[in-house]
Parts: sequence; C-alpha cells; structure tokens
Amino acid sequence: MAPTHGSFARPAHPLSRRGLLAAGAATLGAVSLGTPAHATAPTAPDVIALPDGFRPEGIAVGRGPYAYLGSLGDGSIYRADLRTGRGRIVSPGPGAPAVGLELDGRGRLFVAGRDTGARVVDVRSGEILASYRLAATTPTFTNDVFLTPRTAWFTDSHQPTLYALSLGRRGELPDADAVVRLPLTGDWTQQGPEGTVNANGITRTPDGSALLVVQSGAGLLHRVDPRTGVTRLVDLGDAAPLTNGDGLLRVGRTLYVVQNRQNAIDVFTLAADGRRGVFRRRITDPDFDVPTTVARYGDRLYLPNARFTTPPTPDTAYSVVAVPA
Repeated sequence: MAPTHGSFARPAHPLSRRGLLAAGAATLGAVSLGTPAHATAPTAPDVIALPDGFRPEGIAVGRGPYAYLGSLGDGSIYRADLRTGRGRIVSPGPGAPAVGLELDGRGRLFVAGRDTGARVVDVRSGEILASYRLAATTPTFTNDVFLTPRTAWFTDSHQPTLYALSLGRRGELPDADAVVRLPLTGDWTQQGPEGTVNANGITRTPDGSALLVVQSGAGLLHRVDPRTGVTRLVDLGDAAPLTNGDGLLRVGRTLYVVQNRQNAIDVFTLAADGRRGVFRRRITDPDFDVPTTVARYGDRLYLPNARFTTPPTPDTAYSVVAVPA
C-alpha cells in the first residue's frame, strides 16, 4: 500500500442514518482501556465521517468518548468525538502505516506499523515516544496489538511469531532492543503462499491465562500460552470458519470477531480459560464496507470501514460505523 502524504481536512459534519436500538452494556474485559459501561448518548451519530483519503484500519477507545484511528497511508492518528462525530488529526503521520491500535490509561497509543514494527504515540502531544523494530526476519507485517497490565503483545501476519514489549511497574517503556519474540508452535500451521494473512487480531482469555489469536487465512481461532508459544485450536463447535477474521474484542466472556470482507461480526460466549466458545449471533449492517477492527464505548461497538475492495484515492470517503453491542 503506497503512503498518502499531506494533511487531511476535518469533515464538516458527521453522516447520519437510521437510529440504532440500545443494547445492554457489559463490563469491559481489557482492563487497560477502562471504558465505562454507561449508555451512549441517544443523539450520538451512527456513522462518523473521516477525512477523505484517510484509509483507516485500527481503532481504539479510552475512558472518554473519543475514538482514535490510524491511517494506512501515512500513519496519522485521528481523534473522533463519539458524541458529535467531529474530529481532528492529533498526530501527523511519520510516513509509516498505522494498523492495529491499543490505548493505555496513560494516554499512550500503541501502534502496529506493518513492515516498520511498532511505535508508541502520546495522544495529547502527538509525539512519538518510542519505536521498535520487532521482526528478526522478513517478510513481516505487524498487524495488531493488545495490552495486558505489564505487556504489549503484537501479531505478525507473515511470520509465525508474537512480539512482546514488557512494561515497567509504572508503565515504563522498554528499550528499543528489548523485544521478546515468541514463536508459535503446537496447532499453529502457517498458511501460504507468501503474503497470506495469518496471525491477525489478538486479545486474551476471560481468566487472563492465555492469549487468543485469529488466523485470518485459515479462519481459525487459537489459544496461545504466553510463556511457551504453544497454541491449541479453540473449539467453536459448529460455527462457520472465521473467514477473513480480523479485529478481536473481548467483553467479559463475550468475544466479538470482525470478519472484514464478510461485512460481519460473529459473537461467541467463551469458557473462562478460552478453550471453547459457543456461537451466539452474527451482527451485520448495511453501512459496513469491509470493517476491520472494533472498539466499544457504552452500549455500542465502533468499526472503521477500511473499504479494501474500493481503490484508495485522495478523494475516497471513509467512515466509522456504530452498531449495538
């Protein structure tokens, strides 16, 4: 994907569509986000317009009603107010893509940077606080990131490896050379040919004992031991394969799996240890246009439309879609 340079104009107003029914809120499983479980304001827009040509992929939501989105073009970070739909660029892109995003409680955004590794951005100042070269070999595609209280975990879609950045007791960032590489073994079989998307979305089990990683090309969900890298397939019963599985979001024992080109989210109830899951329902929406990742605020899920089936141009329109959780 070729970088798109230059600044993005702020959209004049959010798009609008039919109202959405509110759904019951649940407690957020990823403690680092600290998202409140109160209901979203009834006047909040259902579709939020992003700057033309932005090319979103990742999304993160923190304690306040703001979503952070990264550009696959130049890596700019855009902040959108979920109450009004308005927003602005808070960190100009360094010319390297921004793919998966995760926000911690210190206002730091951890960014998966495709073939450039990872970086950490201060969303208040826009400053890049640290950069990391994660892979030891090529090809590499750092795709998604998940935070536990002491570790930032990254997936690589082109290597059977997870990368870990260990954080200090007060959240101190590690040195640039302190990357831990965890090869995936056990039930993991890397799919080919070269360039196939393998490891993608990542989260952890409800009891915190293991990681969960979706393997996009194979449509499988893996449970990964974070100490050894040994993986075991999660038993999802008679559920259809997770074809084009992308972003993962766990809320308590509920797991949301975005399937980008299917324009759908599959919802599962997980066992506490993450070894099994029961399919509950599929969420679709006519405004979906290849959504990639998902974040939650209040009683809504927010998904950026990456529009991978639409050729990107500086004038291509992009948006974030809200659906009931």
